[in-house]
Amino acid sequence: MTDLIVKTFIKDHKNINDSKVRTRYGILSGCVGIAVNVILCLLKFFVGSLTGSIAITADAVNNLSDAGSSAVTVFGFKMAGKPADRDHPFGHGRIEYITAMIVSFIILFMGIELAIQSVEKIRSPENVQFSLIGAVIIAVSILGKLWLAFFNKSLGRKIHSPAMTAVVADSISDIAATSITLIALILSNFFPNLHVDGWLGIVVACFVLKAGLDIFRDTLSTLIGKSPSKELVEALKKKILSYDHVSGIHDLIVHSYGPGRDFATVHVEMPSDLNVMVGHNIIDDIENDVKKEMGIDLTIHYDPIEVNNERVTELKEITENVVRKVNPELSIHDFRIVDGPMHTNLIFDVVIPYGFKESPKEIISEISSQISEINSSYFTVIKAEHSFV
Repeated sequence: MTDLIVKTFIKDHKNINDSKVRTRYGILSGCVGIAVNVILCLLKFFVGSLTGSIAITADAVNNLSDAGSSAVTVFGFKMAGKPADRDHPFGHGRIEYITAMIVSFIILFMGIELAIQSVEKIRSPENVQFSLIGAVIIAVSILGKLWLAFFNKSLGRKIHSPAMTAVVADSISDIAATSITLIALILSNFFPNLHVDGWLGIVVACFVLKAGLDIFRDTLSTLIGKSPSKELVEALKKKILSYDHVSGIHDLIVHSYGPGRDFATVHVEMPSDLNVMVGHNIIDDIENDVKKEMGIDLTIHYDPIEVNNERVTELKEITENVVRKVNPELSIHDFRIVDGPMHTNLIFDVVIPYGFKESPKEIISEISSQISEINSSYFTVIKAEHSFV
């Protein structure tokens, strides 16, 4: 059914790298969410008034907030889909992250409101009147939210949207909340004096608050600038290394300016004796192919390396063995040598992952010491740097 809806309302739906198509996905998700949540809200208000259940009424208000969240999603996608301009040369894609954060605030607010109402219900308990039609409508509501969650999850996977992920989390917390409400209503039929409504409302509030906090934390991490996924990094490395004459890459940095708006820079190692025009054409091919196939704007720096010099190759292997001995997680690049009358300079960069206990100074000292033990005429010139992926 999801595919049918997508094909009906989204033109060129397979071209998800197109910002206009992405915007259409977001608007479709929001409009469907508004329609479903408004219908469920009206049903729950009716049932809540009929049964006198504060949990059902709170659920109705939660659906109304979900409709508001969907409206925010529509607005966010419209803004995020705006083309780049002079003041925003990388586009407006990060507005989608802000949209997800706004949804998280809405979820947190509703969680707090529900908790307050539930505490009042515990302090002043009232009997919940069982209604068969009420139970049926709530069950239908659960099924409706379950379908909406799967619908948005499917769309979110297609376009890798954090905003839709937030909406899915909201739907799942609502399903949990409504399920607990249904349990309270059923229990009231068998145990009329069992006042569990407020306590179950507290449980629901905890679900809602956790969902809101999770979305807020994930979105904040993205806005601050979290590292790219391992899958993306590996796919990018594999793609670049598949080209002729490319022997290695380093200093890969990926910047995200919104979903589907990635920019990257990388240093590519190629033989120093390679014709400059040939190397330039290879770099152009890599940049164009990565943009076309992966949707990433890639800028490449060409690093010439000696591959036919046996002495350089031998000393590089010795150095790599030493570095791995110091710590297997370390790596080197930009290796070169400068021979002198009395000693040989081994010049290279060492990449240190974040989280190391040893300082860069201590690591450099240990590497230099071990290389000097192999041959006292080997002097090291080492630059320490961190990996950004």
